[in-house]
Amino acid sequence: MLKPAARWQAVAHVCEAHDVSERRACTALSSDRSTIRYRSRRPDDASVRQRIRELAAERRRFGYRRLHFLLGKEGCVMNQKRFRRLYREEGLAVRKRGGRKRALGMRAPMVLPSRPNERWSLDFVSDSFTDGRRFRILAVVDDFTRECLALVADTSLSGARVARKLDAVIACAAGRRVAFPTTARS
Repeated sequence: MLKPAARWQAVAHVCEAHDVSERRACTALSSDRSTIRYRSRRPDDASVRQRIRELAAERRRFGYRRLHFLLGKEGCVMNQKRFRRLYREEGLAVRKRGGRKRALGMRAPMVLPSRPNERWSLDFVSDSFTDGRRFRILAVVDDFTRECLALVADTSLSGARVARKLDAVIACAAGRRVAFPTTARS
């Protein structure tokens, strides 16, 4: 299946090469004469295309919808489907943002702690009650002894509360280097 432009070129070639009429060339190529004789009455969009390119260059993150709105504010009234066709024909498109940055090279393995309170791990665990309400638990674990230093459970843990609890755990760890209670609520 040829596009109309290719059919037009094929008919023109047959007419010139074999010195036949357009009617005979269309019959030989099984092409409709109305397709060959058709001339577009579409207006020249050169100035609109130029303005679309200028707006797209000024505002790189704007897609065709926002550019169409800006062009409409300038007084150029145009159907959105026609604007999108011109936008596409100009080869314009909003570039997709890059993905997340990956670490380059090999990561150094994490050094294992050699004594208690050298490194702690924090994690939030979440679950829900039977009535559907959710609750969260902040767990603080010493990586050397694998001892749970603190468990804070509540339906809502604010940043201030987490900071207070971590300060309490640090103070307790600085005071004595042995196990300390996890039942104290703050």
